[in-house]
Amino acid sequence: MLRLRGAMASAASPICSLLLLLVLQLPPFAAALPKPPARYQYHTLRATPLSPEPTARVDAAAILGTSTDLTAVFDGIGNASAVELVLAHREAFAAPNATAPQLLAHRLARDAARADAISSAAAAGATNGTRAPRRRGGSGFAAPVLSGLSQGSGEYFAQVGVGTPPTPALLVLDTGSDVVWLQCAPCRHCYAQSGRVFDPRRSRSYATVPCAAPLCRRLDSGGCNKRRGSCLYQVAYGDGSITAGDLATETLSFARGARVPRVAIGCGHDNEGLFVAAAGLLGLGRGRLSLPTQVARRYGRSFSYCLVDRTSSLKPSSTRSSTLTFGAAALAGAGAGAGARVSFTPMVRNPRMSTFYYVRVAGFSVGGARVRGVSERDLRLDPATGRGGVILDSGTSVTRLARPVYAAVRDAFRAAAAAAGGLRPSPGGFSLFDTCYDLGRRRVVKVPTLSVHLAGGAAVALPPENYLIPVDTRGTFCFALAGTDGGVSILGNIQQQGFRVVFDGDAQRVGLVPKSC
Repeated sequence: MLRLRGAMASAASPICSLLLLLVLQLPPFAAALPKPPARYQYHTLRATPLSPEPTARVDAAAILGTSTDLTAVFDGIGNASAVELVLAHREAFAAPNATAPQLLAHRLARDAARADAISSAAAAGATNGTRAPRRRGGSGFAAPVLSGLSQGSGEYFAQVGVGTPPTPALLVLDTGSDVVWLQCAPCRHCYAQSGRVFDPRRSRSYATVPCAAPLCRRLDSGGCNKRRGSCLYQVAYGDGSITAGDLATETLSFARGARVPRVAIGCGHDNEGLFVAAAGLLGLGRGRLSLPTQVARRYGRSFSYCLVDRTSSLKPSSTRSSTLTFGAAALAGAGAGAGARVSFTPMVRNPRMSTFYYVRVAGFSVGGARVRGVSERDLRLDPATGRGGVILDSGTSVTRLARPVYAAVRDAFRAAAAAAGGLRPSPGGFSLFDTCYDLGRRRVVKVPTLSVHLAGGAAVALPPENYLIPVDTRGTFCFALAGTDGGVSILGNIQQQGFRVVFDGDAQRVGLVPKSC
């Protein structure tokens, strides 16, 4: 046995010598192999806390224009191929002494109410998100119009001219509603609004809709004032707010001389609820009475909006404005020239909640790595029950994800934040946020990247300000997503900030173009 081992050692010696010679001739190991990539991809976030001082105010007229501006613009009628409206965030109408923490608290409270109402409608399998109509005094009854669920007075406002000559009306932008309506004189019940109440008796283009007209039949059930033979409408929202009155047609006027005649609107004589400041609502949903549907013959079935960051409307020095665009310009920046910058995904329709714009989300990445345990089936819409799916909504601020999906994304973010920037969550959380960090002693921090993967292969990389936001004056920043058990997920407007969100109705797709405000 010893002789055998010796023989084997002798035979192996030339081989070992040869291997040793080859190793000595190789370059150093570190130089031979590429350096391993960083564990996480990250952004640099400037950690500026909320100011304790009363928020700097801007006159809303400076953002939206005055009634004089409207008249001057609308006197010159043109055949514009596109219409653009400037939007103001509702915080431009807050009390003069309101502070940023107070405004955030109110915003989160409104947001919770809206998200809960949408979830309740989804759980009930509601067809259109409205509640049963209340009966009112007088002849006939008010029937519900296709609508989503607006809470309070919404988040963004646009000014539109109504009638001939045009009366400026401040309307809430809402992709979760299908009707354009405003308060009308004479009022049985009207809340305080910004500007004067529209009086149809002073408009040459106002006309009530007859009970037998096709427009009236677009309501879920026909309401009729038998004495006048006119169609009635009613919309009831999830927070108890309500509007009721006559269904009519009217001319709407927009910037650069654009006018659209015979738009079906609700002329509300009985309005109750939380529509603070706004004269009414601009429904941008997918139904037959929404504004995009009604202006499709002139401007096509495409519109887009771009929302600047949540405090831009309160900064006098800001040169950027949120905008809403109809027509050819709605697709500007989203065509072939935009290349890989635009992320399109197919629209999905929920037959039980047909107002909302559903999209297919395939997953998430944190720090450049795909979040494990999350796939498209976890967020898929079940058309048979109306449960599940993901809504792209302008009126909800904070993105809500199905609880297991949110937990996986949050945990991945926590791990990446600890590895990339040494960040550890503070105990307790804040409001609906369960992952917050004390950044009071830091000016800049490294935060992991966050991307949303859409069906079709597109990925939307969010700026850090869209998912890690300040919530107080001490420097607490929170991961601005939340979990939900309501059966439907929502991509909110905080995560949409800075993107031009394109609703391409002709191609039945939604696109997001970064840095396009």
